[in-house]
Amino acid sequence: MTNKEKETQDVIVRLLTNIGSRKEVEQYLKHYASVDAPKFAVVKVSGAIIDRSLDALASSMSFLQRVGLVPIVVHGGNVQLDRALAQAGVDAPVVKGLRKMTPAALEIARRVLHDTNLRLVEALEGLETRARPFTSGVVDAKKVETHDLGLIGAITGVRESAIAQTARAGVLPIVAPLGETSKGQILVVHADAVARAIALALKPHKVVFLNEAGGLIDGAGLVRSAVNLAEDYAELSQSSGLDAESQRKLVEINTLLSDLPPTSSVSITSPEHLAKELFTHGGHGTLVRRGEKVVRHDDWSAIDNDRMRQLLEECFARKLDERYFEEKAPYRVYLAESYRATAILTMEGGVPYLDKFAVTSEAQGEGIGGSIWQRMRRETPKLFWRSRANNAVNAWYAQKADGLYKTKKWWVFWTGMSDFGEIQRSVERALEMPATFYDAPSSPMAVAAAATADVSPISVTPPS
Repeated sequence: MTNKEKETQDVIVRLLTNIGSRKEVEQYLKHYASVDAPKFAVVKVSGAIIDRSLDALASSMSFLQRVGLVPIVVHGGNVQLDRALAQAGVDAPVVKGLRKMTPAALEIARRVLHDTNLRLVEALEGLETRARPFTSGVVDAKKVETHDLGLIGAITGVRESAIAQTARAGVLPIVAPLGETSKGQILVVHADAVARAIALALKPHKVVFLNEAGGLIDGAGLVRSAVNLAEDYAELSQSSGLDAESQRKLVEINTLLSDLPPTSSVSITSPEHLAKELFTHGGHGTLVRRGEKVVRHDDWSAIDNDRMRQLLEECFARKLDERYFEEKAPYRVYLAESYRATAILTMEGGVPYLDKFAVTSEAQGEGIGGSIWQRMRRETPKLFWRSRANNAVNAWYAQKADGLYKTKKWWVFWTGMSDFGEIQRSVERALEMPATFYDAPSSPMAVAAAATADVSPISVTPPS
């Protein structure tokens, strides 16, 4: 490593230290800084980002290059095109989510996309980050066979070698969503489709979608932190769990990830929060993975108790009572296929009680824990649970609960209950339950002193 490279790495480590933990910085050093060849990240950028947040976008792309994750940028231009078409008085209605491209509209679109591309290239060059525009010669396309859309193209191939060579040389490829037929006809293609085609061709380490919303937006208007496609896709793509634009984006991402290696993932965030989303466990946006299924069990018979014990003890950093699986009769157990996340429910006084909720540090941020929580709540509308009073996740639990009762030692939460007597009995039951995690199971005094929350490992971020 040259002195300049070492200085750059030191600066990056200091920056990452400000947004993440030491462990996350070490993860960066392991996965990015030590590689001989740069890793690719395909980054799709909305036209609105270039229009309104160009400086932040250029800065984040320059940062990615310096950390060894070379971005291949595919941009859109809807905002710019809308403005230019209105100024020119050219009518180009939106049909089936795509803008109809008449010859007059296509002429304006080509100019707008060229100008948008060059704005980003110049912004990067202004930060001493080399960039190369790709406005032709990359995407092979054919005209979509419908009279409704005009000169809109469907991708038939990508000439990825020039893009890869440019990226390997440390120059950022900036790709416009324009394709060309075998006869030389220029067509407008969907930028998301271009990003997907390049990702399938190059198998990048990361795929990133940058938008103004900063992630996928749920029905309440909030950014969803993670999506586990194996468990969440059917519901989110068909219900009101996401807004319409986020649903469309999720369908595109599902198609992309189904054709990439299982370890691939897609991040949706904003330029300002890109580093935090990519390099910290808590993230700041939406992380989408193919994920894994969550299996519901009604008893211990089909569960590997040794693996379950290992999961619980790893998450809580304490020893589980040796008699736990003999003495606890589960009502329902939700378990990730990989044994990296679980929710264990028992029946207490006729009301389901969340006895254990655990997600390993490795699985945090992948959406598995969130999938378990969502499914558990969907299938168990009435529920109560307790957590240690100093648990950092209590604020998150409070958002999920209809009510809570606090003592110096415990917080007791409940949801789906309105009868005061039932709530009171549930709270009393939660407070009187003996602990099942211990520092030293063989020591009665330690057992009495080390009572700990049975729900959720202590974490600075909510379970996800």
